[in-house]
Amino acid sequence: QVQLVESGGGLVQAGGSLRLSCVASGRTSGFNVMGWYRQAPGKQRELVATITSGGTTVYADSTKGRFTISRDNAKNAVYLQMNSLRPQDTGVYFCNFRSPAYDVWGQGTQVTVSS
Repeated sequence: QVQLVESGGGLVQAGGSLRLSCVASGRTSGFNVMGWYRQAPGKQRELVATITSGGTTVYADSTKGRFTISRDNAKNAVYLQMNSLRPQDTGVYFCNFRSPAYDVWGQGTQVTVSS
């Protein structure tokens, strides 16, 4: 099994920054992809950014240049640095861990950006 614990959400004004963290525990060895997805009220969950255990990153067009995803494999942790936040970035942010054996979601952390 794999468990995820997220932290770092909150309320911030437009133009501000937040950093999300997610730590995985359990059977995390081997190739995997960790990432962040978000869901705004009334909308489907969407990709924010992902990073493989080898360091390859993928970003949604809406977050390129503003958000940076990184990971510390020794700590089984993934981070999302969010800068220049916009009201449309508001939503619940979910951490995801995906490997050949597992596809696990965190409980979600709320990010609210006020205008």
